[in-house]
Formats: sequence, structure tokens, C-alpha cells
Amino acid sequence: MRFSPLSDKTLLQSFHEAKKIEVNPDFIKMLETEIKERGLHKSHMIKQKLKKIN
Repeated sequence: MRFSPLSDKTLLQSFHEAKKIEVNPDFIKMLETEIKERGLHKSHMIKQKLKKIN
């Protein structure tokens, strides 16, 4: 299942919120798969590391 109508930002926010409120693990996995397919997991990790440095 693709989440193409979601913006990258909305997809990442949805993923973090889903993990926070502990929704169905299958749904979280679907979001995670979409994030990886878009290549966002790499850029997001870099941004998180930069936030910690600054």
C-alpha cells in the first residue's frame, strides 16, 4: 500500500505519532516501509543528528 498522497513531512509526523500512541504494529510497519521507499529514513536521521549537535 502506498501513501503517495501524503507529503513527506506528514508521513514522518504520522510515523512518529503512531509509534508514540502505540497503534497497530502492522500499520507502523507500513509507514516505515513507505519512509524507506521514499529514502526519507536517511535524510531524517541526518537531520536528527544535526539537531543534537546544535
